[in-house]
Amino acid sequence: MPKIENLKRIEETGIVAVVRAENSEQALKISEAVRAGGIQAIEITMTVPGAVDVIKELANTYQNNEILIGAGSVLDAETARACLLAGAEYIVSPCLDKDTIALCNSYQKAVMPGAMSVTEVHRAMQYGADVVKVFPATLFGPKIIKAIKGPIPQAPLLPTGGVSLDNVHEWIKAGSFAVGAGSALTAGAKKGDYDEVTRTAKEFIKRIKEAREN
Repeated sequence: MPKIENLKRIEETGIVAVVRAENSEQALKISEAVRAGGIQAIEITMTVPGAVDVIKELANTYQNNEILIGAGSVLDAETARACLLAGAEYIVSPCLDKDTIALCNSYQKAVMPGAMSVTEVHRAMQYGADVVKVFPATLFGPKIIKAIKGPIPQAPLLPTGGVSLDNVHEWIKAGSFAVGAGSALTAGAKKGDYDEVTRTAKEFIKRIKEAREN
C-alpha cells in the first residue's frame, strides 16, 4: 500500500504494538493476538531472535493487508533495507540516523526515527521523517508532547516507552499522532496467556477512541 495510506491507518487506529519476544514463535503469537484485538500496526523489534525472518513470515501470512508490519529498534540503513525487503512497510528507530531516513524515503516507506528534544525533532523532520518517535517517553510523561508542539505544532509525534492503559488517554489528549505500546500491551505473553494480550489490545483501542471523542 502507498506510504500515505499506511500512515493514515496508523493514525486512525492510534497505536503501534511494539513486539519484543524471547523467540520467533512467541513473536508470531503476540502478533496474532494483538491483531485479533484490533491493532493493525505491529512493530517487530530487531531484538527478537530472527526478527527479519519473523517479518517475512508475517508478510507471507497476511498478504491481504490484514496487518501493517513494521520493524523496530532499527539502528542503521543496512538493517532497514533488509527489513523492507522482507516485507516491512515502515521502519522505527530509537535514534536519529540520517541514512536510515534517506533509505526509507528512497523506497517510499514510512520512517519514524527517535528523538528526545525539540532540536532532534526538528532535525528529524528536516531529514524527511514521516513521524517522530518520542523515546523514551517514560522520562518525561505526556507533558513532553505539549512542550514540543508548542514551537513545532506540525510535528507528528509517537511516544513510546511508559505508555499504559492508565495514561494512554493523557498521551492522546496531549496531541500524539499515535502511541507505541510494548510491555503494557503484551505482558500476558510472558505467562502464555495470549487471550489477555487480545483483551488488552481491545482496551487500548477503546481508551484511545474515548480520549479522541472527549
